[in-house]
Amino acid sequence: MVVPFYGVGEYLGDCLESIARQAWTDFEAILVDDGSPDDSAVVAKEFCARDPRFRLIQQDNSGPGPARDAGIREATGEYLAFVDGDDLVSTYGFAALVRTLDRTGSDFAGGNARRFNNSFGVRPSWLHKQPFARVRHATHVSEFPDLVLDRMLWNKVYRRSFWTEYGYTFPPIRYEDYPIALKAHLDAVTVDTVTQAVYYWRERESGESITQQKFQLGNIRDRVTSAGMVLDLVEDAVPVVRRRVHAHLAQIDVLTLMSAFGSVPADDEQALVDLSRQLLDGLDEEVLAKTHRYDRIQHAALRSGDVDLLRRLAVFRNSGGLRGGARAVSRGRRLEYNYPGLGEAAVPRRLYGVCDQDLSLATSVREVGWVDGKLSVKGTAEIRHLETDRTSALRIALAVGTTTYPLEVRRYAALDLHGTQSLVGFEVLLDPELLAECTGAPAHFEVRMRSGRRVRTGMLGGQGPGSPGWPPGAWIDASNWIQPGPGKNGWFALRRLTDPCRLTAVEQTEDELVLHGRASFDEPTLHLSRPVVGGEEEIPLQVDGRDFTARLPVRELLDAANHDDPFGQRTTRVFRVHDAEGGQKVLLWTAGDAAVSRVVDGRVVTLTRSTGGYVNLHESPIRTTAVTAVADGKELVVRGSAGGDVTFSWRRYLADSDDHLDVACRRTVAADGGWSVAVDVEALVPVTAVQVSVDPLAALADWILFATRADGTAHAVQCEPFLCSRLPLAIDCGTHALAVRPHAGTLHVEVR
Repeated sequence: MVVPFYGVGEYLGDCLESIARQAWTDFEAILVDDGSPDDSAVVAKEFCARDPRFRLIQQDNSGPGPARDAGIREATGEYLAFVDGDDLVSTYGFAALVRTLDRTGSDFAGGNARRFNNSFGVRPSWLHKQPFARVRHATHVSEFPDLVLDRMLWNKVYRRSFWTEYGYTFPPIRYEDYPIALKAHLDAVTVDTVTQAVYYWRERESGESITQQKFQLGNIRDRVTSAGMVLDLVEDAVPVVRRRVHAHLAQIDVLTLMSAFGSVPADDEQALVDLSRQLLDGLDEEVLAKTHRYDRIQHAALRSGDVDLLRRLAVFRNSGGLRGGARAVSRGRRLEYNYPGLGEAAVPRRLYGVCDQDLSLATSVREVGWVDGKLSVKGTAEIRHLETDRTSALRIALAVGTTTYPLEVRRYAALDLHGTQSLVGFEVLLDPELLAECTGAPAHFEVRMRSGRRVRTGMLGGQGPGSPGWPPGAWIDASNWIQPGPGKNGWFALRRLTDPCRLTAVEQTEDELVLHGRASFDEPTLHLSRPVVGGEEEIPLQVDGRDFTARLPVRELLDAANHDDPFGQRTTRVFRVHDAEGGQKVLLWTAGDAAVSRVVDGRVVTLTRSTGGYVNLHESPIRTTAVTAVADGKELVVRGSAGGDVTFSWRRYLADSDDHLDVACRRTVAADGGWSVAVDVEALVPVTAVQVSVDPLAALADWILFATRADGTAHAVQCEPFLCSRLPLAIDCGTHALAVRPHAGTLHVEVR
């Protein structure tokens, strides 16, 4: 395992700890100090001194590629893997890759990746989503062309014999991964893919890692050099691979160059033009013709050499101007996008034309809750790029199988895709009698929108953060439960669960969690999933007819913890109820609107709900967790549990920087150890509250609740699932609107 590092002293210790903790224990880690200017080498030496599996070599700064080559020369193992010094590896990832190689004999194996940071937690890496969507044994890039997207090295294990046979060496540039990763895919006889997340890729708040330093000319030059090497590799490849690589470079690398015009110094403009043309000229015209319309406008501006227009197009895009799509403007009977350059000579006017298929239905779900026994669904509906005024019409119906039930729609002004308050908001209320028509199959919402002479139809989707992602369910009568949630194709759906297997109450004794529940059949047995290794274990039950009681010893749950996430270090387990014939059902949470937790020796076991409303058992380190958030007069008050001796503040990071501003909270502690923090809402409105982004949906500020320990270490406060189901919380503050929302499990306040 080769670990090059440069200037990552703040993160290197955590990286090495994750390597040491992994399940594959028979490894050597070659740490390569590439002339670090900070204390990274000190951290590495201390680690090597206490763990003989780690060895350190040091060299003058040569770049990540030569540093990897130096580590490879020192490595003696049967397999090769790579880890960057500011990232983390999962506990079982490399072990899973080695196992699949042992089974298949493939040349190398790769797995999924996650992005993470302190502010937003853990998220999927979109770059790895397609290549690692399913397990594939003994495949090849010519058989599965999406593997051309697999441009990193660190999510793989290579056979050393394969690596040596082809004599791979890294070019002395940044973005050195892709030429080697792709050539390995082309050279391999077969490769394996697993869906398991094997690698955690740090995303810094500031964008200071190499892959986030996209707007420096040196980076741009290296990116173009790397892309040129990749194009040479696929020149004679099978057509499907060649096209896929060209499309990927157009989508990622050309886009990066176009975005660089937004910040390039005047002295470097011509160099950037030349580099961008060099890459663009190497790509197939058929591929470029299929790119996004805005891409083609930027390509035309580049070919015309209009640097001023390139800068304006880049600023518009970089600032989020495409997020909602530009408002269409009328030119006679035609509609055109009001993008920079419209009507100027540099770009053909036809590229600004709006196609009818671009005017599609856009919907969102913004709030889900229960009001006086009725299900309330609030959201937005509009036709993209068109203004929604009082002449428009909106119809929504509940679709249950082939039957539709028209709903009364209350419309109101809300923020549309263009950042304007317009008549896009709606609310529908569904009473228990109508909800009783739902079945176990998902029921959806049909939407019909008319704006001017255009009519669009579709299904309601686009669940936002908070209650749409964690929708609360409820009983509509003595035996039927309605659970909102995601359906097929991302559509918002309702399911009626009749007499579901359910958790009805939870008690705590000195050393146990006591679960009370009811099954939907006789002779139930309760089973708890085993994390990572798979399978289930049966939980002893006391059964009275269909009612049951289960006792979970907390210490045994802690001993069975087996997390694979090196950042959150959390284990999640799921309950299932089995019948005598082997059928099984997931256990539904109906035990109130609060989680139940027990802390033992610095770890916490929590019973709570999943996004779908089912029972989850979490084991994790103690996390400072928010359980309620309310607007109390001019204050925002957040209450929570655990966390220890910490201070609280709302934090927002400055653009392109790890620097941040903090607004301190006033803290009180309850007798049960819980905490409450308050902040004046006005203090969260920036002093210079000016919209500087062209993104119509951008917030003026995004604050994150942080807890800081006495030693100065800070972490984002977690948002408990039941609190997620009650958010967003809207707060008015004069001319500004605030919204408290969860994002990736942390608590945020957006100011507009």
